[in-house]
Amino acid sequence: MKRHFPLLATLVFIIINTLNAQEVFMAGMARVNVTPEIPVRMSGYGNRDNPFSGVHDSIYATAMALQIGDSRSVLVSADVVGFSHSFVDAIKEKIEKKTGISGHDILVIATHNHGGPVTSVYSDDPTPAEEQYFEYLQEKLIQAVTEAVNNTEPARIGVGRGTCKMNINRRARHAEGGIWLGRNPDGPCDHQVTIIRLDDLNMEPIGSLVDWPCHGTVSGQDNTQITGEWPGSVARHIREEVQIPVMITAGASADINPIYGPNSKFNDIEAIGQLVAEEALNIFSKIDTEIPGELEIERASVQAKGKKRSSSRLPGVSLDQAEDQTLRLVSLKVGNIVIAGISGELMTEIGGAVVGISPFKNTFVISHCDGNNGYLCTDAAYREGGYEPMVSKTMPGTSELIQKNFKILFNKL
Repeated sequence: MKRHFPLLATLVFIIINTLNAQEVFMAGMARVNVTPEIPVRMSGYGNRDNPFSGVHDSIYATAMALQIGDSRSVLVSADVVGFSHSFVDAIKEKIEKKTGISGHDILVIATHNHGGPVTSVYSDDPTPAEEQYFEYLQEKLIQAVTEAVNNTEPARIGVGRGTCKMNINRRARHAEGGIWLGRNPDGPCDHQVTIIRLDDLNMEPIGSLVDWPCHGTVSGQDNTQITGEWPGSVARHIREEVQIPVMITAGASADINPIYGPNSKFNDIEAIGQLVAEEALNIFSKIDTEIPGELEIERASVQAKGKKRSSSRLPGVSLDQAEDQTLRLVSLKVGNIVIAGISGELMTEIGGAVVGISPFKNTFVISHCDGNNGYLCTDAAYREGGYEPMVSKTMPGTSELIQKNFKILFNKL
């Protein structure tokens, strides 16, 4: 029996090291230019019938790949206004085929940039050039994810929070009655900047995610040049300081606008971008990272009662029934950080309620995730009127439905 001890010890050593290797947290990030090579229409405003006139600054896709043992997940965002459910399904299928990561574990996110090219979500009758761009965009998203996966290395993760008050509630009371798009300093507004930091094992940064709840509407409908808007500016300013890929998300911001714009002043975009970036960098430098022990993801498809577009934005918007909407909810937990994503534009009060019901301290909300169901409003908004409930595709009661199902997802994590 003694002669078998060395072999047994070797086997035990191999098994232990294999188990340890399975629990190593791996992370990687990548960014890829997704600026259209051929002029197409811009998105974000209804009167854009002509192709863009030029490129002020390039737009990007950014991917973050995460892994602990057999658990893998990837987030990929782009500086565009949004993605349709069908576009998301198609890109997930291709990413899964390319990387082996299940579509269940992939989050496809838009920064909701109103200064970018038209995408599948707001293009009912695409031109050949636009169809070509949709294919190009899919290829670039796949490239970003593939590079992020290839860049994975043993890593650490941490989270921090700051504040930037360059955003404001946009549901302003009009002198003639009702709610109009404007500035409402007394309205609810989430000013929190949330920063995720990824480090290698030498405590050197390898990537970041910055979430700040705000529409990408500094640039207005008269702007004819492609721009990454404030999300692009934030990422650029951070990259200039720490030379890492930076993913930007726009929180629960259906009723939140930047304090500047809409206009065609690119210096206003830079002003907001720089201030958000400065706060993010300040917090980033203070974040302590750690090796997380778990990576989990839970999903739900929720049927919300459908509503036709109302004829007026005055109080008591019409509530004519339409086809039900399938809302996509996702909860991603890595260590003590939880990302709650939803396929629509979530009002800030609903976002705050979702965070409030989470049992996890470091929870934040991402809108425009895995599709687009349009504006998701509080019940009070339908009574008050305004643009968001007027064009909303869902009925009152949607807020309660969202909160109920996120609570279920949180309890599963």
